[in-house]
Amino acid sequence: MSPVLAAALQFLALGAALALAHRPLGDHMARVYSSGKHLRVEKWIYKGIGADPNTQMRWTAYLRGVLAFSAVSVLFLYLLQRLQGVLPGSLGFRSIDPDQAFNTAASFVANTNWQSYYGEQAMGHVVQTGGLAVQNFVSAAVGMAVAVALVRGFARSRTGELGNFWADLVRGVVRVLLPIAVLGALVLVACGAIQNFSGIHAVGQFTGGSQQWNGGAVASQEAIKELGTNGGGYFNANSAHPFENPNGLSNLFEVFLILVIPFSLTRTFGRMVGSLRQGYAILATMAAIWVGFTALMMWTEFAPHGPAFDLAGGAMEGKENRFGVGGSSIFAVATTLTSTGAVNSFHSSFTGLGGGITMLGMQLGEIAPGGTGSGLYGMLIMAVIAVFIAGLMVGRTPEYLGKKIGTREIKLAACYLLITPALVLVLTAVSMALPTPKNSMLGGGAHGFSEILYAFTSGANNNGSAFAGLSADTNWFNTTIGLAMLLGRFLPMVFVLALAGSLAEQRPIPATAGTLRTEKPLFTGLLVGTVLIIAGLTYFPALALGPLAEGLAS
Repeated sequence: MSPVLAAALQFLALGAALALAHRPLGDHMARVYSSGKHLRVEKWIYKGIGADPNTQMRWTAYLRGVLAFSAVSVLFLYLLQRLQGVLPGSLGFRSIDPDQAFNTAASFVANTNWQSYYGEQAMGHVVQTGGLAVQNFVSAAVGMAVAVALVRGFARSRTGELGNFWADLVRGVVRVLLPIAVLGALVLVACGAIQNFSGIHAVGQFTGGSQQWNGGAVASQEAIKELGTNGGGYFNANSAHPFENPNGLSNLFEVFLILVIPFSLTRTFGRMVGSLRQGYAILATMAAIWVGFTALMMWTEFAPHGPAFDLAGGAMEGKENRFGVGGSSIFAVATTLTSTGAVNSFHSSFTGLGGGITMLGMQLGEIAPGGTGSGLYGMLIMAVIAVFIAGLMVGRTPEYLGKKIGTREIKLAACYLLITPALVLVLTAVSMALPTPKNSMLGGGAHGFSEILYAFTSGANNNGSAFAGLSADTNWFNTTIGLAMLLGRFLPMVFVLALAGSLAEQRPIPATAGTLRTEKPLFTGLLVGTVLIIAGLTYFPALALGPLAEGLAS
């Protein structure tokens, strides 16, 4: 079987699995976030944290809950790393340095999971399982809670109440993430991923010494790492490591875990606003971009680039033989079009245009389908912009789902769109202007610029993957990327929740003959165009200096 045909069959199998899971999972999440009942274990959690799950919150109170919980999480994870040297189960590793501890705490709480360290050489079992894995659950649940709050803003009227953050957070973990993660971990163990708490041991004798590895609860962390679109990994090789991703089947299953909740949330959205067709329109937009990016990536990586590439069956540099070009391309697009950041290949070794595709996927705002929750609310912001543009074309006041998109709403949406590009472009420019940060670049010229552009794109968009040629464990990059991750995560949430509160206060507007039908294919096409044009206009100059220049020169 040719590598191209094998890649196409993998992609079709993945699409079929996602289609089968879309309806039951989407309906389940709609019931979870609409239910008035609380499970017994949830009641214990509410009692322990002193929260009343039945209290309805306006957007300001909801935001305070998000920020307070995340601030405490950053502090807890920072202290856990700083105290690692005196904790049991540390495997003899020392405490993490202050700048790296801050970077890692910000990274995992912001659902970015950027790692400037070697996981198997820095983190013991307590930090990995009690710190990082826990944040994989709750940071994903925070994103889902904010998305649901925005959906309620569209669904409710004449009230500023968006639900209860603590109830949404707990339900997301207990009823959605935890059950699927348990099943996912069992599948990964069956595929060959490890799950233990063993110490450091030699795995073989080599010339001049032995190679050492430590064990860990890898399968369970790998499952929620992908399911919660977190990224990171127990080992520096990430999902290219056989302990995390043993074979082609586990590779395809991990991609399924990355995509299943973001795609299924579109049905949850349709259920909660009372129109499944609206959810299908958002789903179609996400799917069109995802399919298009995957096809482009395969074309760039399978395209002939000389005799060596032809003999290898494609651009195999930096890719695992277990996965090949097809499995690596599917994974790379999925992880950069979502906020996952896990990698099963060396993105820096992709062709120039292939590396540009991974960057552009993040620069779109990771909305196709995006992260758990963040993808849905990012796409809904784009939908607000799209109906505003359509309204300008025909001279009508824009409306979406029966809500008027006025001056306040469009200002909030515009602020949301401007935050991450400002962080990415300003920090990249400053890093290139200063003499010291450029010393961290492995490559020079256009590729070296791409390394820094990719790092800040990944951090500010809460992705966490890396070009991997950049030596990012420095005071400058640990601090600036840490700040980019926190600001890129929580500043957009401020505008999302403010928009949700504004929409929830409005009276519904009845549809008329002149109302834009946002459930139709015409709107889907408009939305796809809006996404691509906004990202293209924003990032094209930077992309032209990096991956485009490299790709056209090769």
